[in-house]
Amino acid sequence: MHASPDEHDEPARVTHEYKFSHVTTGRYLPTPGRAPGWPFAEIGHWKMDVDGTADDWVRELRDWRREHLTRIGYDDANYRRPELQWAQRNFVHAQMMVEDRYFYDPVAGRYTVDRYLDDLEARFGGIDSVLIWFVYPNIGIDDRNKTDLAYDLPGGLDGLRVAVDDFHRRGVRVFLPTMPWDNGTRPAEESDWDAMAKLVAAVGADGVNGDTYNGVPRAFFDACDAAGRPVVLQPESTISAEEQLIWNVQSWGKKAPNEVIPPVAKFKWLEPRHMINYENRWGRDRNHDLQYIFFNGIGYNAWENVWGIWNGLTPRDAEALRRIATIERQFAPALVSMDWRPYERTLQAGVFASRFPTEGFTLWTLVNRQEYVIAGEQLAVPHVEGTRYIDVWNGVELTPRLHDGKAVLPFLLEGRGFGAVVALAAGASVEGLDGFLKTMRDAAATPLASLSSTWRSLPQTMRSVAATVRVATAPQGMLTIPAGPFDFIVGGVEIEGQTWDGNDVQYPWEDSARRGHRRHMQMESFHIDRTPVTNAQYAAFLDESGWRPLDAHNFLRHWVDGKPPVGWENKPVTWVGIEDARAYAAWSGKRLPHEWEWQYAAQGGDGRRYPWGNDWREDLVPAVNRGRQLRAPADVDAFPQAASPFGLLDLVGNVWQWTDEFLDEHTRAAVLRGGSNFQPQTSHWYFPQAYRLDQHGKYLLMSPGKDRSGCVGFRCVVDAP
Repeated sequence: MHASPDEHDEPARVTHEYKFSHVTTGRYLPTPGRAPGWPFAEIGHWKMDVDGTADDWVRELRDWRREHLTRIGYDDANYRRPELQWAQRNFVHAQMMVEDRYFYDPVAGRYTVDRYLDDLEARFGGIDSVLIWFVYPNIGIDDRNKTDLAYDLPGGLDGLRVAVDDFHRRGVRVFLPTMPWDNGTRPAEESDWDAMAKLVAAVGADGVNGDTYNGVPRAFFDACDAAGRPVVLQPESTISAEEQLIWNVQSWGKKAPNEVIPPVAKFKWLEPRHMINYENRWGRDRNHDLQYIFFNGIGYNAWENVWGIWNGLTPRDAEALRRIATIERQFAPALVSMDWRPYERTLQAGVFASRFPTEGFTLWTLVNRQEYVIAGEQLAVPHVEGTRYIDVWNGVELTPRLHDGKAVLPFLLEGRGFGAVVALAAGASVEGLDGFLKTMRDAAATPLASLSSTWRSLPQTMRSVAATVRVATAPQGMLTIPAGPFDFIVGGVEIEGQTWDGNDVQYPWEDSARRGHRRHMQMESFHIDRTPVTNAQYAAFLDESGWRPLDAHNFLRHWVDGKPPVGWENKPVTWVGIEDARAYAAWSGKRLPHEWEWQYAAQGGDGRRYPWGNDWREDLVPAVNRGRQLRAPADVDAFPQAASPFGLLDLVGNVWQWTDEFLDEHTRAAVLRGGSNFQPQTSHWYFPQAYRLDQHGKYLLMSPGKDRSGCVGFRCVVDAP
């Protein structure tokens, strides 16, 4: 969300009459140098004179900061706490989906943290912290709440502790998520903050990310302190009440206005030790984002796996982030300087700089907002005899031109590029400087402009399914679906991702994943279960085959003493993962249906929206459950009038049904069909239902114990001659 117009679109007055007392909300401060009468940076931005007004702007802004901190009763004690100061060096953060195949190997059944981190180090220099995300978009598929899903990770909390320890071994801090909007699933036994404190202490996490929070409440901070595990709080959204800056020592930033003059991060200005990790999850060209963080001396959220949709950094952006992070880590003490100065005077139009002074050295970060290369003299800074000047972006010493007591510094800035200079006082030293300069010098041999900035989605493949032995006559309990033409038309109901390339799934005839799909097909004949597989049928399979899953967590969770509850024999079996369903199908000489087979059997050839016709009928499906806990599904033959044109029952509104699985380099997901009777309330973020026959759900897969659900079952198919 952009800050509102009165926060950053009001023209600054060149008459030096800056007033900042009204700047009480939003993320960014009004920029200096706007020409009178030009309300938008896109119009007449060439008339802006930042250097002519910036000194007065900064002077007024310092007065505003001093007054504002007094108004909120500011106390910096938490920024001085040694156990929380790591946040001040948390320059590259990543929100990571637990379903990411680089993080967990479902075949080996183990976490692969080293593989995950090695990939990030190779592509953009690695991360300083990670948010292990195990909740949305799957939450709401059943009544498990946001904390339950942590316990359902492979190995439970003990397994998660192993993963956290692996991150710590690599020097990476770990955040866990909480969100206030989950009030429609199973009621928790304790408050959100007490549940999170218990979880944090159990796995050794370092921070709590507050999803949708405008400042994480103090209760989380105090509860974790009381549990002996002080944490860094990290709200996702803008801090709305500035006094929350006192205990939220970190936050996310979002969507900085992409104007010619880069904006100043308000909370970084109020408290320079406050770390912001800037986030633009759907951005494909991230150059502006990276210039914004470098200008402000803040961090980045390198979020690429966005709810199972891969939005990877392009090679140019990845390499730019690597170089920015390398500089920020090397000169971290400067970036928390209480005397940092944005809009340092520069010598070239369209080049903007910030100054970060320390006792022994001063760092300037520069961004070129122009599209072309700018070479020559860039900065003129007060000179003290014996000072060394180093172009740290390129890793080389500078020879300044001395003029009127100033050192005039020449160097080159790529179009839309970056620069950084350090002035090292006589006798001062920076640990590891020589090795750092060699690293930057080697990197600079490859101009950013030579790297691709083209974004591409990840290709997906559909898991192959072996045909069964072909049978002429439908086996018992199955119906024969005749061959015929079929228009397969379906779309994903994902909450986010709009209609961008890479969203939803990619069928074998498509060249990328996308939300909407259409294909005219000539269907072969096949046999399909008239109803979903029942608890009684699954019990017979276990008795006769002796099959047991390797990962038994949540397997047939609703059964009692190894048997279906009394009265559940004819209800669809649930709490079975896709692996469990495939095991049953293989034992019975069957397979799971392809999605288009499921839809053809449910829809026939007339494109109807529901098995019985085009209008929704509540009397033909189980009653919707809007409570906070699951109830028993209906029997599979409870609604005979809801039969499809081919006679199938229990297709929609009782339990979801497994069909095809899709994989890309980072994500596995299954297409679910039919929807369930469970509709948790209080939030639009819960896993959406898809009752219509032209809609499907995409369910991210990690491990059987987490994937199994009380609202997902299956039916099977046998191939016909």
